[in-house]
Amino acid sequence: MDSWIISMMLGGSLFLGALALLGFMWAVKNGQFDDENKFLNATKFDSTEDLNDAIEKERKKEALKKKNYRPE
Repeated sequence: MDSWIISMMLGGSLFLGALALLGFMWAVKNGQFDDENKFLNATKFDSTEDLNDAIEKERKKEALKKKNYRPE
């Protein structure tokens, strides 16, 4: 192989790697990976229906807490 082919392949690889790194950094900065509870709850429940039921129960609990909240 000629050295210019290797140089082009190396340059292209570095460029694509830099794009992937920038995309990952952008996703982390914008909070794309911040939803820890979704992933933790997904292991506890068998299906998406079970997970949605659990989320609905949690929302009802929070609404009940807000309803019964009495500031002192």
